[in-house]
Amino acid sequence: MALLTLRVIDGCDRGRIYEDLTIPVTIGREEGNGVQLNDERISRFHVKIQQENDQLIITDLESTNGTRVNGQDIRLRILRHGDMIGIGRSLLLYGSREQINIQLDQLDVDGTLMADSKNLLGVDFDWEDTSPDARVHSAVPPDLPDGLSPGQAARLAELLDYLHLRMRGLIHSVSEAGDAKQLTVNLEQWQNLLDLEGRVAEYIRKIGEPG
Repeated sequence: MALLTLRVIDGCDRGRIYEDLTIPVTIGREEGNGVQLNDERISRFHVKIQQENDQLIITDLESTNGTRVNGQDIRLRILRHGDMIGIGRSLLLYGSREQINIQLDQLDVDGTLMADSKNLLGVDFDWEDTSPDARVHSAVPPDLPDGLSPGQAARLAELLDYLHLRMRGLIHSVSEAGDAKQLTVNLEQWQNLLDLEGRVAEYIRKIGEPG
């Protein structure tokens, strides 16, 4: 059975640590939640964290003010040590210091972090930094889902192929402008990128709202 550690790093309950929480657990404003926070902008039952296989999944429970993970609005998301959960005016860090340091060390072994420094894309991971941009996993590509049926795998491959072709068109339209530090983008391809971002946002929303 997975055990969960959450540390409140901003908000009314700043400094509180919830250790060894049993999964599944809900977070909200009322009694009956595994984590009850004193924040009027948090819904009565705001989010649920549950385990599926070896992964932890956070789900927004149709809250009034929404849920953010690493600064991004989410309905459904896989949690990894070092992720920051924003609900209401509160910010929660998932994982103990030891768990996050292990995660950073693993990323370093994989070549994601710079040698001799737990540093992601040139930005030091600062335990005192509570901004949404202080994230561990922003540059780590997620794994593909396991156990897909042939039909599901075919649909996923078709979706990724569509995204790849659209992005390739944009990349091929880029050219240098004057010095090598600036690039110009074909206006039609720029509009295609904006459209693609909108479509990806729709996909994410539909996945978070099955049925």
